[in-house]
Amino acid sequence: MDSIVILVFQLVVLIFSVMIHEISHGYIAEYLGDPTARLAGRLTLNPLKHLDFFGSFLLPVSLFFLSGGSFVFGWAKPVPYNPVYLKNPKSGAGKIACAGPASNFLFALAFGIFGRFLPVGISAKANIIAAVPFGNTSVIHSPLEALFYMFMLIVFINILLGIFNLVPVPPLDGSKVLFALLPSTESGLRLMSFLERYGIVLILIFIFFGFRLITPLVDFLYFAAAGHPAGF
Repeated sequence: MDSIVILVFQLVVLIFSVMIHEISHGYIAEYLGDPTARLAGRLTLNPLKHLDFFGSFLLPVSLFFLSGGSFVFGWAKPVPYNPVYLKNPKSGAGKIACAGPASNFLFALAFGIFGRFLPVGISAKANIIAAVPFGNTSVIHSPLEALFYMFMLIVFINILLGIFNLVPVPPLDGSKVLFALLPSTESGLRLMSFLERYGIVLILIFIFFGFRLITPLVDFLYFAAAGHPAGF
């Protein structure tokens, strides 16, 4: 497959996935009593309401070419919520935060299941599943294999998004989950303050030097969602 076709498809998948991620935050907030996202017009699939030029276009395109076509990543504008509307702001914030990664995992699982029903040979599926994380398209030899490759791209990108967003560093969702679990003690409040103050720096350090820490978990969940060859 042509690299430009792969880039465009990955961008479409990434944009749609981060949109679903953010909309899920908004729907859970609405369920918990906070109408902020709905009133802001963010409970919509209209991409213009969600896209961020740097996070949704510039960064993923740059990463695609810098990685030789094997990696794209990005984000959309965060969906706002107002803790004033929540009965329990601390646990409510954690539930809202969990909704985004959960939507990505469910999306990945759905397309992993869809892929199992495609009439592609077991060995071809195994080769494609193994090739997707490296951006290797030489394993595609038919239209059906190309479709299976695209399904596995959807699985991989959503697993990556879900895991990355659970890293417990602000402004990622994992930090809100962590804050919901931390006790309201002096040490807990100090940790929250430190993470909030240096979150952006810590995220940049993680992106450039710590991504390999989550790679084993990403790979494990990706292969599980895609389906081991013996399970086809």
